[in-house]
Amino acid sequence: MDDRAALHCIVFGRVQGVGFRFFVVEIAERLGLTGWVRNREDGRSVEIWAEGRRAALEALREQVRTGPPGAWVERAECAWVEPTGHFDDFSIRR
Repeated sequence: MDDRAALHCIVFGRVQGVGFRFFVVEIAERLGLTGWVRNREDGRSVEIWAEGRRAALEALREQVRTGPPGAWVERAECAWVEPTGHFDDFSIRR
């Protein structure tokens, strides 16, 4: 049984300029996930695309609802999506 899945999240609040993307990369790498994270142009949200084991993605989803010290998460809108298999690592996109 293949439990590979993908999660797409947009996290709103004070999430830019507080190390949120680096926080996401650290967690994703520890959980063995691939994908990316980036700041959105609105200046108040971060977008995440992550692929890997469903349990690891659920752990990531829980962590981003809190964020690192200095961040304030208003809300995290996450949806399960079809994995692409296009990623070898987890990176910050600009």
